[in-house]
Amino acid sequence: MAASAWAAKLPGDAEAAGHSDAAADLQLVKETEQKTADFLFRQYNLPVLSHYSYLIGSGGEAMIVDPDRDTVRYLNDTKELGLKITRVYLTHSHADFVAGHMELAKSTGAEIIINGKTKPGFPHRPVKDGDEIKFGSVSAVIATTPGHTPDSTCLYVYDSTSKTNPAFVLTGDTLFIGSVGRPDLMGDGMSAAELAEMGYHSWKEKLSKLPDDTKFFPAHGAGSLCGVNLSDKPVSTIGEQRKENPFLQHANLSSYVMAVIDGLPEAPQYFKHNAKLNHDGPPLVNWEKTMPPALSAADVAAKAEKGVWLVDVRDNKPFAAAHPAGAINIGIRGRFEIWTGSMIPWGEPFVLIGSDDEVREAGFRLKRVGYDAPDGFLQGGFEAWKQAKLPVASIKMEEPRKLFRQMHDGVAPVIVDVRLPSEWMGLRIGNVLNIPLNKLFADGRRLSKDMPVLTVCNSAYRSSMGASVFQKMGFKSVLNMEGGSEAWIADGLPTLNSVRNGHTPSAPAVRAVKLPERLAAAELKRMLMDLPKTFDLVDIRPPEQYADFSLPGSVNANIADVIYNPAYLNGTVPLIIVDRDGSLAMAVGGILSQKIQRPIKVLYGGLEAYWNDSGVPLFPVPSTPSSAPAIKPAAPVPAPAAPKVPPSSVPETPKKKSAGC
Repeated sequence: MAASAWAAKLPGDAEAAGHSDAAADLQLVKETEQKTADFLFRQYNLPVLSHYSYLIGSGGEAMIVDPDRDTVRYLNDTKELGLKITRVYLTHSHADFVAGHMELAKSTGAEIIINGKTKPGFPHRPVKDGDEIKFGSVSAVIATTPGHTPDSTCLYVYDSTSKTNPAFVLTGDTLFIGSVGRPDLMGDGMSAAELAEMGYHSWKEKLSKLPDDTKFFPAHGAGSLCGVNLSDKPVSTIGEQRKENPFLQHANLSSYVMAVIDGLPEAPQYFKHNAKLNHDGPPLVNWEKTMPPALSAADVAAKAEKGVWLVDVRDNKPFAAAHPAGAINIGIRGRFEIWTGSMIPWGEPFVLIGSDDEVREAGFRLKRVGYDAPDGFLQGGFEAWKQAKLPVASIKMEEPRKLFRQMHDGVAPVIVDVRLPSEWMGLRIGNVLNIPLNKLFADGRRLSKDMPVLTVCNSAYRSSMGASVFQKMGFKSVLNMEGGSEAWIADGLPTLNSVRNGHTPSAPAVRAVKLPERLAAAELKRMLMDLPKTFDLVDIRPPEQYADFSLPGSVNANIADVIYNPAYLNGTVPLIIVDRDGSLAMAVGGILSQKIQRPIKVLYGGLEAYWNDSGVPLFPVPSTPSSAPAIKPAAPVPAPAAPKVPPSSVPETPKKKSAGC
């Protein structure tokens, strides 16, 4: 499933970047490639892990920096380029994926280079601050930059064109674009505040001393949980981050430390296990044998009875239609590795369910996060389960418009948004409950299993996982919103937005209040005369008053209709609200300004001000002044165009009024 264009509009939705077929493969970032006669630099991106790795080549040799565990792309590229991989450099012991240093050392004989303070459990060349790695025209100088971890380092890379200052810097998890490495992954070994203090000094005393135009390349991008709110840009400069990175705006140590450790999302439970694997040296993988053992439906059912996890890797729609009872849906077309590592406890047995191709891909990809040995897979897929007449469950997919009607009528199920709190705060479909997916098993116990519950996320990928969790917990009626927030927005339904988007530690503690624009009577006259049909005009006075006289082009609607009807909530042209004296219109405009993005304007002083300014009395007259648009009896004018909503979904759109004298 290709990532939806709508996803780009959703706050924090790097998740959707992992939903394409290509996202599961290591990709060359072509726009950052550098190549001269004796120098080559390549950046690789693995979108499902939000991980960047690097190839530096010169003099027939290549060094791979922070490689992924499946190394075939590096091997193929260096062979094609006529380079031999002689070195592997690790900026630190990564926690979010299993690195490929042992794989490359085995296949190429490459030397593994890492900070001596790491004291790893595999053969390596230890380095310290200021040490140099030289080959061909390349000189890479180690800068120890603790903060994310005690052993974090950066590489200052010089080539034949750079003498005084580095051509670029590889910052690992020390400095990200828009963020810094989280300092809370050491557990009881070291406090987050201690590491954050180290990170402050690493920036102040080392990285900040580099010229503003120095390019740097991080180890992670948007979607990584090694920091918060990382950018999806693959490269930045020290100068850009000096100005734009919110964490680097803190001039003193205490405010920096507080900002860095505040509001960090919980790290997936597999992180600590991957960090240990990388430190000790991950076992080698036979990449030709990644298919788990085949199991019959009866065998899988027997394992499930004993507590073995069932992981259904199909997409959310076939899963919703029917699946083995008790299965968790973690779709292969998504951040499958991360979510398996987040939802399936490390070391506990699990069985994969899907087509043979899906299971083969799943077995391969799980090795990237150390889930090397699934108990097996259901031979014959779900069809075999069904034919064996074993327990089957399903999840109803609710259409956004139908859910909107239920919310409007007060009959909706309990709605649980399973995204991260920062995403939920940025944009949500209404006043719904937020329980992040990784806390669902624990916090879902607060809900009644007898009440219907519906899950929602951005695209229905995570919410399908959440719905399957609720089913596994024994909830009797579980639904999933089809298409997620993307579909909700595409249908033109209203959303709630936060005034602050994301983790912005440098922002002052000021609450922004969004209010409607006040429109003077004279300005409205000019708009009516000079800019007709460039705005929608709604009159919220009682119908009997509107029937006597109204502004040309206006429609009459009651207050509740204006607040809830998509006909008024959606649109790109301004919505102008008028009433008798401006008081109710300002209240309605204030409510709408908090709910929707559409421009809202209110006639200041209401129609009384308009009439007084025009010299028109407060009762109908046969003629009107020529100096202003006529206040005339209501004419039949169309209501604002509304999305196609079934008749029962919302109050009727404003009706045309008959002409009156």
